[in-house]
Amino acid sequence: MKERTKNIFDKLFGDYPVLSCVKSEIFSAYETIKECYINKNKTLICGNGGSASDSEHIVGEFMKGFLLKRPVNIAGFELQKTLRSISLVSQTSIITAVANDISPDMIFAQQVYGYMDEGDILIALSTSGNAQNVINAALTAKFLNGKVIALTGKTGGKLKNICDIAIALPSDITYKIQEYTLPVYHAICAMTESEFFDS
Repeated sequence: MKERTKNIFDKLFGDYPVLSCVKSEIFSAYETIKECYINKNKTLICGNGGSASDSEHIVGEFMKGFLLKRPVNIAGFELQKTLRSISLVSQTSIITAVANDISPDMIFAQQVYGYMDEGDILIALSTSGNAQNVINAALTAKFLNGKVIALTGKTGGKLKNICDIAIALPSDITYKIQEYTLPVYHAICAMTESEFFDS
């Protein structure tokens, strides 16, 4: 682990000591995501409500510079190097088509089926761990030999028993879980970025 990466990891628990109870899970999630990107795979991310907003936020941190510059010249354009990531909450046409023609509980599972390659990761956000559309996405990902990382509340709900890594944040109050979710994924995104783009 690079020194910068380690500093980001340590700072998370300095700023939020309450998260020390999931320190090993956060580190495992980072290691799994790093391995995914080393192998040229991608992440898919989903959640409902506030977790839908977090899904899009995470994609934004992976797909362009977060804390570091990632300059690259492509076809004469100054762009930024990317870590491939897709927010499953952003696809309005497919979401509404699936909800109407199949079931609202399958809006993410259908996309996982279409997008996931073996070795990809689904990052599944559910404060209760019991959102059926997120659970169905996780089950589909596992069937397709993908990995599942869950960010959820302290019980983990049904999702905890499906995923490879469950970061069960230490609260059962929705807004507190969401408050803890942000620094966790910021740290994971920053650590991953550091490993690939800190020269």
